[in-house]
Amino acid sequence: MHDPFEESLRDMLNASSSSRDDDAVLGRVLKTANRQVGAGDLFSLLGRCTQALMIALNNGSAHVSPVSRRKATRAGTTFTGTGAQDKAD
Repeated sequence: MHDPFEESLRDMLNASSSSRDDDAVLGRVLKTANRQVGAGDLFSLLGRCTQALMIALNNGSAHVSPVSRRKATRAGTTFTGTGAQDKAD
Protein backbone atom coordinates (compact mmCIF):
# COMPACT_ATOMS: atom_id res chain seq x y z
CA MET A 1 0.00 0.00 0.00
CA HIS A 2 1.32 3.35 -1.02
CA ASP A 3 0.62 6.75 0.33
CA PRO A 4 -1.70 8.78 -1.98
CA PHE A 5 0.81 11.63 -1.89
CA GLU A 6 3.58 9.26 -2.97
CA GLU A 7 1.34 7.86 -5.72
CA SER A 8 0.63 11.34 -7.11
CA LEU A 9 4.35 12.16 -7.18
CA ARG A 10 5.15 8.83 -8.84
CA ASP A 11 2.46 9.45 -11.48
CA MET A 12 3.81 12.95 -12.11
CA LEU A 13 7.32 11.59 -12.53
CA ASN A 14 6.20 8.80 -14.88
CA ALA A 15 3.96 11.11 -16.97
CA SER A 16 6.85 13.45 -17.64
CA SER A 17 9.27 10.68 -18.57
CA SER A 18 8.52 11.09 -22.28
CA SER A 19 10.76 14.12 -22.35
CA ARG A 20 14.35 13.31 -21.51
CA ASP A 21 15.08 16.28 -19.28
CA ASP A 22 15.27 14.21 -16.10
CA ASP A 23 16.69 17.03 -13.98
CA ALA A 24 13.78 19.34 -14.82
CA VAL A 25 11.22 16.59 -14.17
CA LEU A 26 12.82 15.67 -10.86
CA GLY A 27 13.05 19.33 -9.86
CA ARG A 28 9.36 19.85 -10.63
CA VAL A 29 8.33 16.74 -8.64
CA LEU A 30 10.49 17.70 -5.67
CA LYS A 31 9.16 21.27 -5.73
CA THR A 32 5.60 19.95 -5.64
CA ALA A 33 6.45 17.55 -2.83
CA ASN A 34 8.16 20.28 -0.82
CA ARG A 35 5.17 22.61 -1.25
CA GLN A 36 2.67 19.98 -0.11
CA VAL A 37 4.74 18.90 2.88
CA GLY A 38 5.33 22.54 3.85
CA ALA A 39 1.61 23.29 3.74
CA GLY A 40 0.90 20.26 5.95
CA ASP A 41 3.53 21.36 8.44
CA LEU A 42 2.13 24.89 8.50
CA PHE A 43 -1.40 23.66 9.23
CA SER A 44 -0.04 21.34 11.92
CA LEU A 45 1.80 24.24 13.54
CA LEU A 46 -1.32 26.43 13.49
CA GLY A 47 -3.34 23.59 15.01
CA ARG A 48 -0.84 23.13 17.82
CA CYS A 49 -0.74 26.87 18.51
CA THR A 50 -4.52 26.98 18.68
CA GLN A 51 -4.55 23.99 21.02
CA ALA A 52 -1.94 25.60 23.30
CA LEU A 53 -3.94 28.85 23.34
CA MET A 54 -7.13 27.03 24.27
CA ILE A 55 -5.36 25.15 27.08
CA ALA A 56 -3.90 28.41 28.39
CA LEU A 57 -7.29 30.13 28.31
CA ASN A 58 -8.94 27.18 30.03
CA ASN A 59 -6.33 27.04 32.79
CA GLY A 60 -6.23 30.80 33.30
CA SER A 61 -9.98 31.41 33.30
CA ALA A 62 -10.41 29.91 36.79
CA HIS A 63 -8.15 32.60 38.25
CA VAL A 64 -10.07 35.56 36.85
CA SER A 65 -12.92 37.00 38.87
CA PRO A 66 -15.43 39.39 37.34
CA VAL A 67 -14.86 43.04 38.24
CA SER A 68 -17.47 45.77 38.00
CA ARG A 69 -17.13 49.48 38.71
CA ARG A 70 -20.89 49.87 39.15
CA LYS A 71 -22.55 49.70 42.53
CA ALA A 72 -24.00 46.30 43.31
CA THR A 73 -27.79 46.14 42.94
CA ARG A 74 -30.18 43.83 44.73
CA ALA A 75 -33.76 43.47 43.47
CA GLY A 76 -34.32 47.09 42.49
CA THR A 77 -32.36 48.62 45.38
CA THR A 78 -28.85 50.00 45.31
CA PHE A 79 -26.52 48.51 47.88
CA THR A 80 -23.70 50.84 48.92
CA GLY A 81 -21.96 48.42 51.24
CA THR A 82 -22.63 50.41 54.44
CA GLY A 83 -25.97 48.84 55.30
CA ALA A 84 -28.00 51.72 53.91
CA GLN A 85 -30.33 50.98 51.01
CA ASP A 86 -31.81 53.52 48.63
CA LYS A 87 -34.98 52.73 46.74
CA ALA A 88 -34.54 53.01 43.00
CA ASP A 89 -37.28 54.79 41.08
